[in-house]
Amino acid sequence: MELATYKIGVLYGDGIGPEIVKATVTVLTEATSQLENTHFDWLELPMGWTGIKEYSDPIPEVTKNTLNNCHGWIMGPHDAAAYPKEYQEKRNPSGELRHYFDLFANVRPSKTIEGIRSLVGEADLVIYRENTEGFYPDRNMYTGTGEFMVTPEVAISTGVFTKKAAERIAHAAFKMAMKRRKKVTIVHKANVIKLANGLFVNTCKEVGKQYPEVTIDDFHVDAMAAHLVRRAKDFDVIVTTNMFGDILSDLAGELVGSLGLAPSINASEEKAMAQAAHGSAPDIAGKNIANPVGELLSAVMLLDWLAERHDDHNLTEVARLVETAMYQTISEGTCTKDLGGTATTTEFTQGIVNRICSYKSIKDKSEIELSK
Repeated sequence: MELATYKIGVLYGDGIGPEIVKATVTVLTEATSQLENTHFDWLELPMGWTGIKEYSDPIPEVTKNTLNNCHGWIMGPHDAAAYPKEYQEKRNPSGELRHYFDLFANVRPSKTIEGIRSLVGEADLVIYRENTEGFYPDRNMYTGTGEFMVTPEVAISTGVFTKKAAERIAHAAFKMAMKRRKKVTIVHKANVIKLANGLFVNTCKEVGKQYPEVTIDDFHVDAMAAHLVRRAKDFDVIVTTNMFGDILSDLAGELVGSLGLAPSINASEEKAMAQAAHGSAPDIAGKNIANPVGELLSAVMLLDWLAERHDDHNLTEVARLVETAMYQTISEGTCTKDLGGTATTTEFTQGIVNRICSYKSIKDKSEIELSK
C-alpha cells in the first residue's frame, strides 16, 4: 500500500498553547508510529506573539500561505486581549483563520468521560455552530469589522444572516445526525429576532426535509440553556447561530466536566482546524500543569474529519487509539490538577504514550476497547 503523508500545520499560540499543542503532537506521533502506511509531516508555523515578534503580525502571510497547502492544522489558544492595540483592532488569530479559509462549521461535542464528574449525569451531544456571520462583527463582512461608533456614546453592531450560511451548517448537522441518534434540535430566538433568526430556523427546517429519518425540534436559546442543565442527555445534534453556539457550547462543556476538556474543529469542505474551546490561561502558562485534553480531543476530531475526507481507515484507527488511551489514562487516575489528579502536563502526556505503547498493535482489537 502506498504511504499516505498528511501535512499538518502546528500553531502553538500563546499562554498554555505551546504546552498543550506539544503534548498533542507527542501523542499523535506515538500513535502513528505503529502504522506503516500513514505519516504526519508536522509544519510548525508562527501565530500569536511569535508571529508579532517575527513578522509584526499575529497571523502572518507565510502562515496562511503554508496552511493553504496543508491537509489540516492544530491551533493553540491565543491571548489577543494582551496584544498591542494596533493588533487588537484587527481580527484575532482564530477569527482571521475562520474568515480567511471560510471555516463555516464550528463543531463542538460535549460528552461525559469516565472518571470525570458530570453535573448532568450521562450526556453525549454535539453542537453545530454557524461560524462565518451572525452577531460576530469580525467575520460577517467581506471587509471591515461590522461595528461602528456613531458618537462616543452610541455604538452599532451589525448582524448578518444569510440563507446560504444556514443551509450549509444545517446540512452538516443533519449529516452528522444520520451517523448518530437521528435527532436535530434547532436553537434560535425567532420570537424577537424575527427576520434574521426566522430565516435561520426556517431554512434549517427546509433542509431537514431532505433527511426524513431525522427527528427535528427547536427551542429558543434561553429555554435551551435551561434544558441543557435539566436534561442534557436528551439532546443529540444541536444546530444554531454563531453567538448562540459559542455560549451554549461553553455551557455544555462545563456541565459534562470542564471547559478545559471541550474540543472543537472549525471546518469547510476543504480545510479543518483543530482548536480547543478554552482560552490561553496565561496565569498558569509555563507551569507544566495545563490540561491538554481539550486540544488532544480536537486533534482526534481532525483525524476523523481527515479519515472521512480521504477515505483513510488508518486515520480512524489512530483516532480511536488516541481517544481510548486518553480515556483509560484518566479513568486510572493519572490526570492533571484541575481534574483532581496530581500529574503534570508532561506526566499526563507520558501516561497516554505509555498506554499506547502497551498495546501490541493498533490492529489488535482485542487489546483496545474502542470508543463508540
